[in-house]
Amino acid sequence: MDLHPFIDRFKKRLAEVESALGDPSVFNNPQKSQELSREYNRLKSLVVQGDAFLKMEEEIRDNQELLELEPADSEMALMAKQDLVGLKAQLAELEVKLQMGIVPPDPTDSRDTIVEIRAGAGGSESALFAADLFRMFSRYSEDQRWKLEVMDTSHSDLGGYKEITFSIKGDDVFKRLKYESGVHRVQRVPVTETQGRVHTSTCTVAVLPEAEEVDVDIKPDDIVVSVCRASGPGGQGVNTTDSAVQIQHKPSGLIVRCADGRSQQQNKIQAMTVLRSRLLERKIAEEHAKYAAQRKAQVGTGERNERIRTYNFPQNRITDHRIELTLYNLPALMEGDLDTVIEPLMQDDLATKLKEMNL
Repeated sequence: MDLHPFIDRFKKRLAEVESALGDPSVFNNPQKSQELSREYNRLKSLVVQGDAFLKMEEEIRDNQELLELEPADSEMALMAKQDLVGLKAQLAELEVKLQMGIVPPDPTDSRDTIVEIRAGAGGSESALFAADLFRMFSRYSEDQRWKLEVMDTSHSDLGGYKEITFSIKGDDVFKRLKYESGVHRVQRVPVTETQGRVHTSTCTVAVLPEAEEVDVDIKPDDIVVSVCRASGPGGQGVNTTDSAVQIQHKPSGLIVRCADGRSQQQNKIQAMTVLRSRLLERKIAEEHAKYAAQRKAQVGTGERNERIRTYNFPQNRITDHRIELTLYNLPALMEGDLDTVIEPLMQDDLATKLKEMNL
């Protein structure tokens, strides 16, 4: 693909956005100014990458010309060959980043995110795996310098979580984590297993872009707010005050509960955030039938035969079934090295979108 016309287009659009942001009146519309600021940051990064791409192309040409002039076994020729290997690898990385810039960005990609992990098939082992997944996302968030905050938990009697909901804030959170929605299947010997047999269990993960108030209109008459005493281990404030908040959205039937905040007001704010995000997800699904079908295929019911990824502990193997990717770095993945699966998924998604655009 010839990227030169697109690099020129990025530079032209950056100048237009920069000019628009220079007009003080644009800040009278906070949503518009925020959108322009996001576009400016995105384009500025693409222009820097585009300049680096052009410079690297020039360096590759210079090295190739040098190889044509120098004897094949000369010191200069050997150095040029070594440089070419590194330059071509860097050029390929920049090419992917620039191709991503060609595809119109999903407006939700820059959103903060709410993640819900629920134990599925497999009983107590499923709840333990839910805790492992939460730890995996926590470690990945630390590596990305994102801020993670637990919003609600439902603990299992034998350890782990029946359900845990948490928010993650930072740069490009939804852009990277949206590929984690679906059924995650684990195959391992549970700690409660005395015969050493491998069991198969599942958890469902839902990744929701955090909704803003302008995205979803929730009328006060459409919700029922109730409070109850928080339950669960830890903390002097637990079980002492009616701080847990449950909100029922009557038109949709959705029920949201938050209990991990330190006050009733904080839990109410968090519950409303989750409710707006779930309603936004429904709204997106209704407007985009393709997205709805994709989500239905990803999340499923939590049964063992519905899965996006398998974690096989005896074989140290991870398999992502959507792109038939198999890796043998399970301990590193569980410690938060998620990019080893997220990057291939992003590239596969990019290739699909470029194909749809006939590029």
